Amino acid sequence: MTQTLDPVVDGSDVAGPQQRVDAWLTAFEAALAARDVDTAASMFATDSFWRDLIAFTWNIKTVEGRAGVADMLRAQLADTDPSGFHTTETPTEADGVISAWIGFETGAGRGVGHLRLTDEGAWTLLTTMQELKGFEENKGPRRPRGVRHGADRARVTWSEQREREQHELGYTRQPFVLVVGGGQGGIALGARLRQLGVPALVVDKHDRPGDQWRKRYKSLCLHDPVWYDHLPYLPFPDNWPVFAPKDKIGDWLEMYTKVMEVPYWSKTTCTSARYDTASETWVVEVERDGDPLVLRPHHLVLATGMSGKPNIPNFPGMDRFRGDQHHSSRHPGPDRYAGKRAVVIGANNSAHDICGALWEAGAEVTMVQRSSTHIVKSDSLMELGLGDLYSERALAAGMTTQKADLTFASLPYRIMPEFQIPVYDAIRERDADFYARLERAGFELDWGDDGSGLFMKYLRRGSGYYIDVGAAELVANGDIRLAHGQVRELTEDSVILADGTELPADLVVYATGYGSMNGWAADLIGQDVADTVGKCWGYGSGTTKDPGPWEGELRNMWKPTKQPGLWFHGGNLHQSRHYSLYLALQLKARFEGVPTPVYGMQEVHHLS
Repeated sequence: MTQTLDPVVDGSDVAGPQQRVDAWLTAFEAALAARDVDTAASMFATDSFWRDLIAFTWNIKTVEGRAGVADMLRAQLADTDPSGFHTTETPTEADGVISAWIGFETGAGRGVGHLRLTDEGAWTLLTTMQELKGFEENKGPRRPRGVRHGADRARVTWSEQREREQHELGYTRQPFVLVVGGGQGGIALGARLRQLGVPALVVDKHDRPGDQWRKRYKSLCLHDPVWYDHLPYLPFPDNWPVFAPKDKIGDWLEMYTKVMEVPYWSKTTCTSARYDTASETWVVEVERDGDPLVLRPHHLVLATGMSGKPNIPNFPGMDRFRGDQHHSSRHPGPDRYAGKRAVVIGANNSAHDICGALWEAGAEVTMVQRSSTHIVKSDSLMELGLGDLYSERALAAGMTTQKADLTFASLPYRIMPEFQIPVYDAIRERDADFYARLERAGFELDWGDDGSGLFMKYLRRGSGYYIDVGAAELVANGDIRLAHGQVRELTEDSVILADGTELPADLVVYATGYGSMNGWAADLIGQDVADTVGKCWGYGSGTTKDPGPWEGELRNMWKPTKQPGLWFHGGNLHQSRHYSLYLALQLKARFEGVPTPVYGMQEVHHLS
């Protein structure tokens, strides 16, 4: 083992990164083929991490250290039957760490991954399944013909076939998968399942695909740049704006749904669901454009948004307030509030966006900050936080969307803060004057519990930050007024804070965030099922709003849950794109009867 990892002399030259990676992969594969778990585990560093996206574990799972590797291999190695480990491009070396992109096969599928190798052994290993053997997508050389040439009196055209499917699916033929929620997550998953040949149906309450965006406040736009936000199969065109307005995104989603032939029912509300253990199917009652219907899928995916249900507060006096009041998710936009006194409760993304739009419309705006917020300027985030992976600069350097996604995925959550902290230290230095002005205005800033910034806050709690596209400048210069503290009560025409401060108001917007996704399960299926699966999102970091114990992966997302046949899918556009593949492959395997022994099913530590 030591000989494998130590520099090897080949003639007069010390072995380079390629030879060292090749030697490691050869020895690792030999140990796996011999079912020699102890030797395979010993090839990892003492402090090491193997992150697997369904290739070995049929789960999204990170194991840590040699003991963790050994435990997983003892459980999964015989069923996985891995082979064919090889590099897919020339490895590189920096600061004593060799990085290599790899390919491999298992008995069930083909995969790609990433290896970070040190003198002690593998520091990080990522393995991801990309396709199932025998059930590959019909793309590239396997793309469908689209038409059968020649004369045929029984010919069925593409449009006739589509019309037949639309009349059958959900009526005379049941979907294998029902996806509840037709935003970007549900649509991306629907496209994946369509290409894999899994009978699936996406249902949504809105009138048209994309209405989830169109019906939000008019100033809403993507805060993430275009390179980060592509959907599967169809990237945005090269002239797509860096930050897309909400209605443009809505139109793209509607077009995408049609072009990718996603079976999609709009104007459809799910009213109840229950799991029939005898038949291993769901009984889902829906209303489609007012007509009741019962669907019986084998699998139910809640793609209702990772933010979950709106947190609507219950402050004393809300019933007697005479002005308008609503949660940020219901905010209609600023136009009707010109010249009005607006109080926005909250200081994160939605609060800033809404405050900025109200100020532009001529409202008198006060933001109530109840706890500290992490702020990062959009330009700084794009250049320092995302630029190496998602930017024109990255594209010019040969970075593809898939490679960027896998690079992100290759960093286990345990060590990800180590890579994020220097980024946000640089941002803090670059924008020192901006942060100083915010603090002088009284704004309470934070950088996360450990200084790791925005992305870790997003993963840990899904809240507590704002990507500044202009509203923070309005706070810094006093155009948006700032108040602090908890709300004590509302009167007929004001908001009273805990310290007695009175804020006159014609409008109150509750930018008070969202609960866990399992709240949707509670409403649709029952509180018992919501408690069975437990909290969604966060990974047990022990930081604010992400209580321990350590779990190592996002709770319940894109992987099997404690409730058979129930799955959760959500996240930003990047996560919807990337993780929809692994969820779709898990569902495809079950549809085709491929064995899927799950390792490391997540325990439930928190109910909401």
